[in-house]
Amino acid sequence: MISIYRSVIRTFVIFILAVGPAFAAADLPLESIKLPPGFKIELYATKVFNARQMALSPNGTVFVGSRENGDGRVHAVVDKDKDGKADEVTVIAKKLVQPSGVAFHDGALYVAEIHRVIKFENIEETYASQPAPVVVNDSYPDKTHHGWKFIAFGPDGKLYVPVGVPCNVCEPEDEIFGTITRLDADGSGREIFARGVRNSVGFDWHPVTKELWFTDNGRDLMGDGVPPDELNRAPKAGMHFGFPYIHGSAIPDPTFGKGHKPEEFTPPAQNLDPHVAAIGMRFYTGTAFPEEYRNQIFIAEHGSWNRTPQAGHTGFRVVCVKLDADSNVVSYEPFAHGWLQNNKAWGRPADVLNMPDGSMLVSDDAANCIYRIRYTG
Repeated sequence: MISIYRSVIRTFVIFILAVGPAFAAADLPLESIKLPPGFKIELYATKVFNARQMALSPNGTVFVGSRENGDGRVHAVVDKDKDGKADEVTVIAKKLVQPSGVAFHDGALYVAEIHRVIKFENIEETYASQPAPVVVNDSYPDKTHHGWKFIAFGPDGKLYVPVGVPCNVCEPEDEIFGTITRLDADGSGREIFARGVRNSVGFDWHPVTKELWFTDNGRDLMGDGVPPDELNRAPKAGMHFGFPYIHGSAIPDPTFGKGHKPEEFTPPAQNLDPHVAAIGMRFYTGTAFPEEYRNQIFIAEHGSWNRTPQAGHTGFRVVCVKLDADSNVVSYEPFAHGWLQNNKAWGRPADVLNMPDGSMLVSDDAANCIYRIRYTG
């Protein structure tokens, strides 16, 4: 019991060190963010509490989920004068259960809570009045450990909904855990698309091949340098990505790996740095960035929480993963970094989103804001 107590205290202390000081919007040290030459970062919106996944409507409204435990909110963020900075931030829903995931489809905003998917119909006309939602599917588990979700509609018109495992590492009895599911827009026809996925909180489809790519957070308590987080490629349904037996490309789990070989499972397309908490990701589909970034992957690395102080934290940045014409990874490198200063973070990137003008938004659930990154040449 004493050892468990000490472990809990240590985890709490390391988490506090990772979060670092709080800043008012006017004091956010944006000058500390380093970008490639020609890029600029600026504030797009403030007072978007616990900003997580973002979804864009055809009219340009940015809807933002949150992972709040007490009063889960969803925001609508509007740039009315189209000057690249939001003029309006409106709370459209309250008292939801960690409504982290949002997706826009056929005029409706879909929101994923821990245990269900709901939608707000005709949301662009009704968001100011906090409309009542319609339940799409309420058959998901209510386990909060890794229960928050990132959702998106695929090229097949289906809604993809991941279900993280309710543990650090285990073999869950219910097959729904450790998967990415998909279902029809009306909530019917749910099926498991991918297995062996510990906790995916970010995915997107290649603009050309239409294949699913997703991030996956590696397990904790194996060490500061292992295992890696993962970027995975799922060109078809039915693939198994190794959890809880194999981590990264070929690291057997000390408890569950016995009797399993890496070749039984689909390896990552790219091993990411350990404990970076790779979450929101998108392919860049705009044309404003230089050619080298087009159809490439941008990932929000939310940042580590349980590495030892002497090892230092990892993540707290946006990275770019570049692919060749055959979708092989050729590089994995920082794109925007500087939220971590002297091993303390003043912000935590949570998602990235393409905008119609070719700029990219980055949500930050620690600084409660959204940034806009654009190329100025």
